[in-house]
Amino acid sequence: MRSPRRVATLFASALPIAIATGALCAGPAAAGPANGGSTYVAQPEVKRVKCITSCASKRRARAGQSQLRITGHGLGRVRTVVFHGGRGGADDVSVKVGRRTSRAVRVDVPFEAASGPVSARVSRRVRSKRSRRIRILPAPAPLPNVRLSVARGPRDAGAPRIETGTSKTRYFYGSRHGVAFSYRLRGSKSARARVSVVRASTGEAVRTWAAKTVAAGKVETVRWRGTRGGRVLGSGRYLFRVVVDGPGGATARNASVNNVRRDAFNLYGHIFPVRGRHDYGGAANRFGDDRGDHSHAGQDVFASCGTKMVAARGGRVVASGYQGSAGNYIVIDGARNGLSYVYMHMVNRSPFGVGDRVRTGERIGSVGETGNAQGCHVHFELHRGGGWYSGGRPFNPLPSLRAWDRVS
Repeated sequence: MRSPRRVATLFASALPIAIATGALCAGPAAAGPANGGSTYVAQPEVKRVKCITSCASKRRARAGQSQLRITGHGLGRVRTVVFHGGRGGADDVSVKVGRRTSRAVRVDVPFEAASGPVSARVSRRVRSKRSRRIRILPAPAPLPNVRLSVARGPRDAGAPRIETGTSKTRYFYGSRHGVAFSYRLRGSKSARARVSVVRASTGEAVRTWAAKTVAAGKVETVRWRGTRGGRVLGSGRYLFRVVVDGPGGATARNASVNNVRRDAFNLYGHIFPVRGRHDYGGAANRFGDDRGDHSHAGQDVFASCGTKMVAARGGRVVASGYQGSAGNYIVIDGARNGLSYVYMHMVNRSPFGVGDRVRTGERIGSVGETGNAQGCHVHFELHRGGGWYSGGRPFNPLPSLRAWDRVS
């Protein structure tokens, strides 16, 4: 929820910024085959985008349910469609196309898609211009199911009934405890059970626990923290699925293939750090604003002094203290993503010190105006490629902040 825009001039970061500029060709390209010649690839053109299945009222699309028909020219070699969402690329989602001809392609709207234009891509260099803005409603929210309740999924005659429960409907990677899934077999006979986590948009099982014999009436619980093979998976809708093999091969499942709400949760990589009414100021508060002897290295987020601030991403604290311009500040190296997160102008010093581990969503301080600041706000920076003061490079955090804001 955002407050009316405030007028202020904010902290001027002491870090220099090196900005590299370049051009990316969006027009036709030539591919060089082995004989030294070239193959001309026409730039696709998107003329119209229309929702054709599982549409909401007024032909609006719904994330995770609808299918779009994109018409235009030169679409026969299109491989993917990009849903661009808001400004910047933080919430862009790329999906493979389905049926296609030179004049039309079909594509499913992914769970992660937000309202915005789309573009059709043949390759990284050959792509269409963006379409008009497409209105996309969010997918139906997962059903809260903290306590065990009867799961009415597909069930063969003679198979045991299943009760299931899921601890939360949203999980921010790096927050405490992960997502717990519990289940219990009704009746008097034991059976073999196998649990998986499935990505709703693809149907792919991203984590499967070994099948085991489960006694009737006993609650079994598994827990997942959003990773596979040590890698954090992308944001989106995930589903717990349990398959129980009863006597004589009779099988029971907690939900049908098309049920994306039962024992479901949304996984996010970040949470918005300011937990109260806020706004982003004006042009002077943006990344790259000219401050005379340097450029503004972050984005300012205004909120009332004392507003709760949390870690957008968990990780290890690499700097914490007070500095004349930054005021009270803290720097956290994010878990498993190579980014540094910088928060400045807090009311008081953070209780976390260098070397401490911080969880996503854990309180790190309160919005203030210490140091060289006018107006209560947090000066927020993101650094990649070595981290803060270690050869890293700051980049514009506003697209990321807006994307986190929408889901937090």
